[in-house]
Amino acid sequence: MNTVTVTDRIEKTVHLHAPRSRVWRAITDARQFGSWFRVNLEGDFKAGATIRGRILEPGYEHLTMEMLVERIEPEHLFAYRWHPYDVDLKVDYSQEPMTLVEFTLQAQGDETVLTIVESGFDRIPLARRAEAFRMNEGGWTEQARRLERYVSQQS
Repeated sequence: MNTVTVTDRIEKTVHLHAPRSRVWRAITDARQFGSWFRVNLEGDFKAGATIRGRILEPGYEHLTMEMLVERIEPEHLFAYRWHPYDVDLKVDYSQEPMTLVEFTLQAQGDETVLTIVESGFDRIPLARRAEAFRMNEGGWTEQARRLERYVSQQS
C-alpha cells in the first residue's frame, strides 16, 4: 500500500486481489460496507442521500456515523462527505465543514487498484484539525486492510 499525505488530504492506494465488480459491491452496498468498516448502516447509498449508522468498533459504540453521498459512478468512483473524527458527544459538528472521501477503482488484470482520498482537512477548525487528520490517517490504513481481507474472503 502506498500512502501520500499533505496537510489537507490523506491518500491511500491498495492493490486488491479481487475483481473490480467485487470491490465495487464491497464499497457501495451499505451492508457490505458496514461489515468491513464496522458500522451498522441504515439504508442504501444513493447520490444526494444521507445515511447513518451506529459504529461497531470497540470503544466507539456510542457514536453514530453520518455520510452524505456525493457521487456514484458505477465501478469507478464512490464519494461521500462526513465529519472526520467526530467523537466528542458534547460537540455539535454539524456546523463544521465536512471532508470528502473518494474511492476510485481501476481494474488491473484480475486485481483492482483502489485509491482512497480524504480531502478538506484544512477547512476543519484548527483546534481539532491535527488530531482529526492523525486519527483518520491511521484509520484509513486499518480500513484498507479490513477491505482487503473482506474482498479476498468473499471472492
